Amino acid sequence: QVQLVESGGGLVQAGGSLRLSCAASGSDFSIMGWYRQVPGKQRELVASITTSGTNYTDSVKGRFTISRDNAKNTVYLQMNSLKPEDTGVYYCKASDSFLKYNYWGQGTQVTVSS
Repeated sequence: QVQLVESGGGLVQAGGSLRLSCAASGSDFSIMGWYRQVPGKQRELVASITTSGTNYTDSVKGRFTISRDNAKNTVYLQMNSLKPEDTGVYYCKASDSFLKYNYWGQGTQVTVSS
């Protein structure tokens, strides 16, 4: 049974940092990523990581870093210089290389105060 367990969200002031973690179990995944959702908007990709490299949405480039510990089957999102517009629920997603099988974590709230 596949399970993704997220942790690390919270409340932080603008300019601060948080690190999100997503521990996967039940399978190995080629693609892992973090998505963000705010009320009334669609869930959007923040960052993803594959064996080929990483990808970031423009608004977080230079501030966020996604990384992966394959031995622990865990993906991280280091978020620095946080802004109020980074506020949202962050979801971890894990997929096979063909994006045929996709799994989501339960979400973790990140709130950045101004």
